[in-house]
Order: sequence, then structure tokens, then C-alpha cells
Amino acid sequence: MQIPAEAVAATALIEVVRISALPTEQGAPYPGAVIAHWVGNEAAGALALIETLTGSEQHRCGFAPGWAIRAYEESLDLALFEAAFCFRCHEVRMHGTAVPPALVTQFFDGEAPPAQALLTLFRTVAP
Repeated sequence: MQIPAEAVAATALIEVVRISALPTEQGAPYPGAVIAHWVGNEAAGALALIETLTGSEQHRCGFAPGWAIRAYEESLDLALFEAAFCFRCHEVRMHGTAVPPALVTQFFDGEAPPAQALLTLFRTVAP
């Protein structure tokens, strides 16, 4: 999966969100509870894992993401990007100040080891 390199380099904090609904407006944050904060090596490791997600063909499920991450730079103002993951249709939707239009919608192999490791990481921090 592609994440803008400048966003990865600038990320100081990641919020992990357990998504409860779809946003009501395009570009709005995904609603849900923030269940974890990752900083330092934990944030860098998560981004490195996400970057290893291999591409896949589009699957159809209606896009019902369960998890999202929001990446912030040190100022913690606006999110550099938010990425919402649907492990059923293997789709990632991203938006934010650092996301070019070409990277807004991507597809990943949800059965591949990196995707399963990411799902396990999300589930590990869930209450």
C-alpha cells in the first residue's frame, strides 16, 4: 500500500479508531472510539507494516470498514491522513492533508500475512 513518504516521515502520533459508522460527509473523520495511541517505534512499525500490504483486485462488500488510523505530526493539529480498512472487501480509503487523489482508494490482499498481522495488531489494542 502506498502512503505519502512525507506523511510517514512527519508522523509523530497515530490514533487507532474502532469505526462505528461511515462519515456523513466526504473527508470527515470516521466516527468511532479511539482505542489506542501509537508513538515512536510503535507508530513507525505500524506504518512500515501498512506499507507492506500487497495490492489486490477490488472485492465487493459495500465497504464496511472496522478500523482506521489517523496520523498526526508533532503539532497534533489536523490529521496528515486517515486510512480506513475494510478487511472484507480488501479496500483502504484515505483522506487528509497529505493524501494525493491517486492514493485515496487502494486495495490490498486481506488474506496475506501482512494484512493478517495488521488485523491482529488492531484486535490486540481493542478493549
